Amino acid sequence: MLLAGDIGGTKINLGIFSTDSGPKKPIASGTFLSCEHPDFETLLDEFLDKCSVKIKRASFGVAGPVFDHRVKITNLPLTVDAKRLKKTLNIEKVDLLNDIWAIAYSIDSLKTDDLIELNKGVPSLTGPLAVIAPGTGLGEAFLTWDENKYRAHASEGSHVDFAPKTQTEIDLMQYLYQQGFEHVCYEDICSGKGIPNIYSFLKERCGFFEPTWLSDKLKTVDDPTPIIVDTAIGKNNKSDLCEETLSVFISILGREAGNLALKVVATGGLYIGGGIPPRIVSQLRDGRFMEAFTDKGVFSDILKTFPVHVIMNPKAALIGAARYGLELLGEQHNTR
Repeated sequence: MLLAGDIGGTKINLGIFSTDSGPKKPIASGTFLSCEHPDFETLLDEFLDKCSVKIKRASFGVAGPVFDHRVKITNLPLTVDAKRLKKTLNIEKVDLLNDIWAIAYSIDSLKTDDLIELNKGVPSLTGPLAVIAPGTGLGEAFLTWDENKYRAHASEGSHVDFAPKTQTEIDLMQYLYQQGFEHVCYEDICSGKGIPNIYSFLKERCGFFEPTWLSDKLKTVDDPTPIIVDTAIGKNNKSDLCEETLSVFISILGREAGNLALKVVATGGLYIGGGIPPRIVSQLRDGRFMEAFTDKGVFSDILKTFPVHVIMNPKAALIGAARYGLELLGEQHNTR
C-alpha cells in the first residue's frame, strides 16, 4: 500500500493506493483545507487511523521547491520534512515532489475525458511536454522522453522576472513596484494570489468602476479571487472590472505559457493544470489565450503546431504523486 498526497496552498488531497488498483483508483481518499491543518503529521495520523491500513511507502506532491528532502510550502507557513515523516509513519521511504512535477507525472495516466483541447496542433510522439498550472500560486514543469517513457522535471520558472509587452502590462508592473514589490514575477500576476493585484491596478490606475454590491461582497472574504473570477465568467452580476481582470490574466498567462513552451521546445504539447483553468475554460477557448501563446515573432507559426490542453481532472497532482510512488514501490518489491 502507498500513501500519496497533493499538498497545496489551498487544500490537501490524500489517498491510499495499491499496485493492483493503480494511480487513478484510491482505496481510500480525503480532501482537507490547508489552512486548517498547520501540523501535517497530525493530519496524516488522523487520516490513516480512519483508513485502518498499513502502508509501505509514501509519496507527496508539495507546493514548493524540494531541497534536501524538505519543502517549505510557498504560500503557507508549513514545512514538510521527509525524514520526520518516516518516523511519524514508521516506514522506510518517503518521497517528496514539487506539486507541478507531480501534475507532470500524471499526464501519461490522463485520458481524453480528463482533458479539454485548446489547440490540436501536430504532436511529436516523443517530443518534450510543458506544464503550467495557475492555482494559489503559479507552477511550471516539463517532461522529456527517456528511451521508453517520459521523465518529469521540476521548475521554478514562474518566479522569473515578469516581462510586460503592452502598455497596460508595463503600467501594471510599475504599479506593483510602487505597491512595495521588490521583485515582480509571473506568479505575482498569473495565480490566485495575483488576480487581486490585477484587479486593484485596474480599479486604482485605469478608471474601472467597482460597483457597491461588488465592494460589499469583497469585504466579507479573505480571498477575493473566487468572487472576481465568478463575476467575470457571469456567475454573479456583470462587472467590467472583473471581466477585464480576467482578460489581462489570460493574456499574460498565454504569453508565459508560450515562453515555457519555447524554452523546452514542447513539440509534444503544453498542458494547463491548476485550480483556476477548469473554471474559465470557455474564456480560454475564445482565442485570447492562443493569440498570446503564439505571439512569438518568427516562432509564431511553430507554436501553432504545439498541442495545448487544459487538465480538467482536479486530482491530477494526486494521481501523479501516486503514479511516481507506485512505480518505485513496484521496483522496491521486485528487488526483494
